Amino acid sequence: MLLLVQYVSPLGMLSALLIALVWAGPLAVLVVGLLGRLLRVSNPERFDPERSLLASGTARTPGWVLTAAVVLATLTWQLRFLPALLMLALWLLALRTRYLYPDRPLRIMLVGVALPLAAAVVAYAVLGPAIWAAVRAGEWSTVALLAVPPAAGTVLTGPLPPRVAPALTHWLAYTVAAALPLVMGAVFLRVAVLPTAAIEVAPTETDRAPTSVVLGHMITVTDTSTVMLDQAGVVRFLPNGRVRTQTLCSEAARVPFSVVSVHGWPVEETTLDWMMPRRPVAPPDQRCSGRLGNGESG
Repeated sequence: MLLLVQYVSPLGMLSALLIALVWAGPLAVLVVGLLGRLLRVSNPERFDPERSLLASGTARTPGWVLTAAVVLATLTWQLRFLPALLMLALWLLALRTRYLYPDRPLRIMLVGVALPLAAAVVAYAVLGPAIWAAVRAGEWSTVALLAVPPAAGTVLTGPLPPRVAPALTHWLAYTVAAALPLVMGAVFLRVAVLPTAAIEVAPTETDRAPTSVVLGHMITVTDTSTVMLDQAGVVRFLPNGRVRTQTLCSEAARVPFSVVSVHGWPVEETTLDWMMPRRPVAPPDQRCSGRLGNGESG
């Protein structure tokens, strides 16, 4: 472990952390903003920024931060989570309207009821074929993620009972604060911070074993040896004199869990993934599969 820490670039690890967990920032901002505004509308007397972290965070968060969080989430959340993002945005807008314009019932009705209903109609028109495809495929989690949020857009557009709101909002905030770091850690542990490589290693003069291929993650190359973390989790020191070739291998594409797509957009892809140009498919180097290169043998 000390060897890995010594040679892994802090900047590279930080970059991998930010890329892997960029979705978490908007989630935290939106959930805290929603719960705080729900508390403020439901029980203004208990909304005390000096005594409640939830109220303090809500009072200190300007509207443009929430807008930026929605935009960032639109780009970095997978398609299957975008209906939930729409639901959160509608709730925030309705609660803000109810707080700023309490004497305008028509405006509250338009933003809190008419707008969520119109958004639900549009969402179901776009997502309907994908929801039906998920039902036929038996992907009930995908069905729930696509079908439930548009209908729930009208649920939290108004206040909760004053006695229930303080305990419920704070309990939900503490639950999110406790669960989010665990989820973030689980996601980050799956991120590769070392390049994947395949190295052909020649046998020693006294060894009759054939040339072998070592697959793993490249840690560093010194004057005397190449240090690898192989697929078994063992750090191997390969003498440079026995190294024939070194091949960098691209990371294998993640096998999708869902077969559902929305008009050609897979539900497990983010907006950025969908907008980025596709890499041309090239035949993989067979050394990255643990086999010797063409025309080579022991």
